[in-house]
Amino acid sequence: MKIIIINGPNINLLGKRETDIYGDQSFEEFFHILNKKFPNFELSYFQSNIEGELIDKLQEVGYEYDGIILNAAAYTHTSVGIGDAVKAISTPVIEVHISNTFSREEFRHHSYISPNAKGVILGFGLQSYELALLSFL
Repeated sequence: MKIIIINGPNINLLGKRETDIYGDQSFEEFFHILNKKFPNFELSYFQSNIEGELIDKLQEVGYEYDGIILNAAAYTHTSVGIGDAVKAISTPVIEVHISNTFSREEFRHHSYISPNAKGVILGFGLQSYELALLSFL
């Protein structure tokens, strides 16, 4: 099964930024662990701080992959374009967040992605990605 994880802005700083919220492990380290835990998946990973690049990647893989795990980070709450891209593609998308966005600032309580996602997983730290992978079994 071919699954891609697409991460948005500032996820490249995991392990360095706000470790009390996001932990002290980089996503690259965690991705290596995911590959070992899920050897039956063909996993790939893409990260960008640029909204248009995230939309381009969703359109590129959105008809070829078996699943997409999307953490659009702050763009979740602001990007109609990313929400529309998720709606436009046929590959199922699981929206993921490391933190519980509902326990944070009010603006983080709204998602432009959720209405078009297969499901939403949030608040379990990096384990949120593992739970998303399990949903594709």
